[in-house]
Amino acid sequence: MELLTISEVTKNYQISTRTLRYYEQIGLLQSLKKDGYAYRTYDECSLKRLEQILILRKLRIPLKEIQRVLQSEESKVALNVFQGKIQELSNEILALSAIKTVLNQFVIHLRENAEVKMNPKYLSEESILRVIEALPVTKNNLKEDTSMNDLNIADNYLSQLKDVRIVYLAPSSVASIHYVGGSPEYDTGNELRKFMIQTNLKEMKPDLRHFGFNHPNGVKPDGTDHGYERWVTIPDSMEVHEPFLKKKFPGGLYAAHMIPMGNFEEWGWLTDWVKNSNEYEPNWGDPDCMNGSMEEHLNYINQYHLSNEEIDKCVQLDLLLPIKPKVKE
Repeated sequence: MELLTISEVTKNYQISTRTLRYYEQIGLLQSLKKDGYAYRTYDECSLKRLEQILILRKLRIPLKEIQRVLQSEESKVALNVFQGKIQELSNEILALSAIKTVLNQFVIHLRENAEVKMNPKYLSEESILRVIEALPVTKNNLKEDTSMNDLNIADNYLSQLKDVRIVYLAPSSVASIHYVGGSPEYDTGNELRKFMIQTNLKEMKPDLRHFGFNHPNGVKPDGTDHGYERWVTIPDSMEVHEPFLKKKFPGGLYAAHMIPMGNFEEWGWLTDWVKNSNEYEPNWGDPDCMNGSMEEHLNYINQYHLSNEEIDKCVQLDLLLPIKPKVKE
């Protein structure tokens, strides 16, 4: 099989370079350099591993559990992971089924009594108990035979975000650190940690916020020249020294969606949510800097002293996509 470059892989599998790099960073995937090739490439074995990862992500298996499954030769590891996920989904299905069934009973009652005014006591604990007592025993009618097409349809449905927040970020002064190279996320993370400690920024600005974004956003096919820039908000009067630069963040309106570290495929979900919104549309910025999109590292003020590896295990990110209200025609 012909070796594929990082650009070809991201195009063929519809994933971002950031996602692909992160999979390699945590040891889930490996690329290689071969004599005669200037680019970082992926062979058939790596691509099969990537396909396995993507299918497990569609099954909503967390990355930590995917690592356990794919890095172990014992089938009982996968068995335990899958059974744990089944139990989690079963609990969720039961809870949602109970809510759906009670709501259906209320709908039936209201349709039969459409002319009657709503009684405030109707939505009481007693009335809900009466509805529950009258419920018939329901059976699970889920199909037992599920095709890959069914899985893709389910994945598409579940990828439609329902928890997007609209937030306004105020203008602020920031200290910026920017590296381009093989591991700019880690290099900038180390520099920012030292900056936090040396300046005692936690005491100077207890409401500090930490943002990051790809810079440049695109990469060469070998993926070795990608960059990452981090910002931390600072007092307006504070001066910084190299390798940091002081910048002014203009602020603005953003669509926000929270993820655990590594779920970078959800950038695509957030983009789709904004594009399909009736109220907002993208307000794209510099294409070299993720079009103005950013990742906010939540609770960074209590995590900066940790190593990059330790932070990755606990950090949650807000994906922030710049938006503006749609002009009503």
